[in-house]
Amino acid sequence: MSNDLNQECVVGLDAGGTRTRAVLAAAEDGCVFGEGAAGPGNALTVPVPRLTENLVEAIGQAVPEAARARVVAVAGGFAGATAASTEEPGHVNARTALTAALRRLGIQADRIRVCSDIEAAFASAPGTPSDGLALVAGTGAVALRITGRRSTATVDGDGWLLGDDGSGFWIGRSAVRAALRMADGRGTATALAVSVGRVLGVPDEALPGDGDWSRPHREAYRMHVLPAVMAELPIRLARFAPLVVEAAEEKDIVAEGILDQAAEQLTDTVRALNPSHGERIVATGGLLGPEGPLTAALTARLHALGLTLDWVPDGCRGAVALARLAYGGDDR
Repeated sequence: MSNDLNQECVVGLDAGGTRTRAVLAAAEDGCVFGEGAAGPGNALTVPVPRLTENLVEAIGQAVPEAARARVVAVAGGFAGATAASTEEPGHVNARTALTAALRRLGIQADRIRVCSDIEAAFASAPGTPSDGLALVAGTGAVALRITGRRSTATVDGDGWLLGDDGSGFWIGRSAVRAALRMADGRGTATALAVSVGRVLGVPDEALPGDGDWSRPHREAYRMHVLPAVMAELPIRLARFAPLVVEAAEEKDIVAEGILDQAAEQLTDTVRALNPSHGERIVATGGLLGPEGPLTAALTARLHALGLTLDWVPDGCRGAVALARLAYGGDDR
């Protein structure tokens, strides 16, 4: 960084539900100079004082003290916030925390831009698009229509209790449901009963084996699984999603059906935005990456709608691009 201290710089932030990432880059060409990371950055669930501390930590790591006077613009993509409304609670919390963090670090950026982490992820696609569709499929699931780099329509993203159809949570919950249905006699036999049971510590004698799975053993299985699941936060069901992927790779018909249904649900989510043929759709989230378990199935379905997935790993690149645009006078 020492050779670049005379350059004007920007900071891009990707503040999600599990961690906050900061990137320092050149205002002229986006060349990255430094990075930092800290705790969660959801502007609705993380209290403002804690959010401020996490921002201070991440930005402080990314921006050496000698470079702080050269920062001219900052853009942050925050879970729980949006660029569409400056008055909604998430946006207010994010801007309050970011302003306080920059003040503590001695960074006096002329322009500060707050948007959602999804809007930042959309901007991470090649060419920094301003219009199109965004799809997130990780622990949760949501699709947005982006117009002028702001969200103008939302489908799903309703959380584990009411929605997030086709998400990692939905897949994990489906795995446990399939295991319990096999145990009580309502469902098709599946390897998920064994893998789910082992993760939850079901005794070996209560797991289904090669022989007859007796009713007493089924009852013992259920009596162990239910309390173990109920003792944890519901969102923890997402940790069972990889078991479905593994079982599907071994041609387990139930696991294959779960993944197929997840892809169909995500297709319905995108379809609800009334996409135009050839319209751009930027995707992010672990289920849709290059090795994502739903990538092939969803790609095929979207191809029938005239859509092609353009995957990005996160919103860091987009946040840097938005900061550069803000510095150049584009506040859309």
